[in-house]
Amino acid sequence: MTTLQGVATTGIYCRSTCAAQPHPRNVTIYPTSVAAEAAGYRPCLRCRPDRLPEPHLPAVAPAAVAHALVLISDGYLDTHTEDALARVVGYSGRQLRRLFLTHVGASPAFVARSRRAHFARRLLDETDLPLTALATAAGYRSTRQLHRAVTATFAFPPSELRAKRRRPDRAVDDGGLTLHVPYRGPLDRGRLRRHLGPRTAPGVDHLDESGTYRRTFETCGSPGLIDLDLSGGTGSGDGELTFVAHLPTMATLIDDVARCRHLLGLDRPVASLQALASDDLLGPELLARSGIRVPGCWDRFESLIRIVIGQQVSLRGAATLVGRVAAAAGRRIPGADERANLVFPDPAALVAADLAGLGLTTRRAATVRAVAAAVADGSLDLFRFAPLDDLVAGYCELPGLGPWTAHMAAMRLHRHPDAFPAGDLGLRKGAARLAGLDGPMPAPDLAALAERWRPHRALAAQLLWTINGEGLLT
Repeated sequence: MTTLQGVATTGIYCRSTCAAQPHPRNVTIYPTSVAAEAAGYRPCLRCRPDRLPEPHLPAVAPAAVAHALVLISDGYLDTHTEDALARVVGYSGRQLRRLFLTHVGASPAFVARSRRAHFARRLLDETDLPLTALATAAGYRSTRQLHRAVTATFAFPPSELRAKRRRPDRAVDDGGLTLHVPYRGPLDRGRLRRHLGPRTAPGVDHLDESGTYRRTFETCGSPGLIDLDLSGGTGSGDGELTFVAHLPTMATLIDDVARCRHLLGLDRPVASLQALASDDLLGPELLARSGIRVPGCWDRFESLIRIVIGQQVSLRGAATLVGRVAAAAGRRIPGADERANLVFPDPAALVAADLAGLGLTTRRAATVRAVAAAVADGSLDLFRFAPLDDLVAGYCELPGLGPWTAHMAAMRLHRHPDAFPAGDLGLRKGAARLAGLDGPMPAPDLAALAERWRPHRALAAQLLWTINGEGLLT
């Protein structure tokens, strides 16, 4: 794997594969670009180490640090303090800063600043946005703030960095802003298409034959659209996806890119692959399926409602019902392609919606309303950080929600690496195929078998669903 090396004599950090090869005594190795920048180095303009996706946290890093990084990528520190972030993950501000310095190499606030500066650099490279619009898209209040932050990170002002760009396919903002989303390791795009395809809800999202995934969402009170190019197969290593945004404002673009990464599981730890590779049941299956990821979600509330509607329903049937709910309670985008022209309703709108006649049972409609009400009044925190058992127990307190729904929410919304809905029919069938059984493996037997896969059961579940052809209830 490519490492990053800071060169004391130049003040620059490079990829280990850079053509410039400094003397080893002048080199310090850093785990991440943000750690190198926190130590005072600026990125090399030749090998562009700042364009690498960040490596994952070491396995010894506390779960609270990983969750704090997720919240930072969701833009939490744009509107909250470090101490508020620390309280959310159960630490004091001082403790969290100490843990970040140990495992990340920089403070939470520095990570957030670096995130904005690197996103601004990507926009400078890949778009022709005016600097005023670019500053807004990267989360800065003014071009002066943009200038100061970018110059501090890269040692060149934005105008000079734009003049130095080399990418020949940069896009002009002519109705669709094109960016490139990097990722580490192989990525099986075909499996992602097979995951997303049967789950697309009419009017909300769509996957066309070319492999382009389109979905609607709300940004700053107005509707937006994104297109993701998922065409192709599995690459041999690091790569990038093409992301096209159709937005009324660039103010949330940095967060929209983060949501894209979460949806596709691009930031999931790859350590799980190494940990499960030695398992006598799963190891050979993993070797045969390189590039497998554990997908997350685009919007946590929408995803939770999808999971609730999907209880004991086929994937396609659940997607159809989700589309009907969006049509009844969501907002229609005038003039948009009917395959993706509905913005999914927010919790308050869903609480007030008339769900009769949509195909939901009376009980399921009541559960949807109860969940929406709990999110609306704050009693259900979809960004909560807690041990898996506590997350599951919290969801199971709501009427109509059981362990399957709770584990699915923990996996897709909270991205918990050990979530495992043992009662899922697709998992039971996949496990039966591995074990050579004639029928689905009983849920208690699967739960007992899955103990050997802790704390990476979410990846094990995704592999079992894949073995079973994605299952029926995932």
